[in-house]
Amino acid sequence: MTAYKRILVFTACYNEKENVRDLIIGIKKNLPQCSILIVDDNSPDNTKEEIKELQKTNPNIHLIVREKKLGLDTAHKLGYEYALSNNFDYFITMDADLSHDPKDLINIVKYLDFSPFVIGSRYINGGKNLMKRSRLILSKYGNLLIKKLSRINCSEFTTSYRGFDIKKLKNFNLSDVKVKGYSFFMGTLFEINKKGFLIKEIPITFKDRTKGNSKIPRIEILRTIKNLIILSVKKNFTK
Repeated sequence: MTAYKRILVFTACYNEKENVRDLIIGIKKNLPQCSILIVDDNSPDNTKEEIKELQKTNPNIHLIVREKKLGLDTAHKLGYEYALSNNFDYFITMDADLSHDPKDLINIVKYLDFSPFVIGSRYINGGKNLMKRSRLILSKYGNLLIKKLSRINCSEFTTSYRGFDIKKLKNFNLSDVKVKGYSFFMGTLFEINKKGFLIKEIPITFKDRTKGNSKIPRIEILRTIKNLIILSVKKNFTK
């Protein structure tokens, strides 16, 4: 069945020149039939030049360069709209810093054949989180807090490694997710759950980046807590 699906793998970039080539090569090695879309927020390190070089030998690599840094949430929404307007069946998102292993793409596609939404999880049996200690503690207990307050049957809310079966998600669109910044990833699961779709978790191994710098500002932790409380209150009040 999968051989007949049109698959778009998406990532958003900002200063990922050191990683993006290896990422694209890894994606094409594991899903040679897929198309790739990269949204680059006009990275000062000229990430786009690395991508343009690879485009010369692969017409299935697509690049959108925005004029400035406009945020992950808007980049993912743009990617989803691109998948819709170009009639893709599956839309798969992942980080550009090689923290997500392209080998797991095969498993995501496998489960998308049966599930409308698949998320790679570090916190179920078989999953691993290789972050450094302080980030690991923050991520692990942050996800536990989200699960407790949201009452959503899922152990992973914050990774971007996820797959969408666009044809099955009839009344869903990423534009429905109103929270911004990194809270957007958590907000997407609230929206998926609200629309009544099954959330399928599969184990992944998450690695810390080895090149480049993390883009997550500390203020995002406070914003996520605030948005978690707002989303949870809305969900439980509506219920």
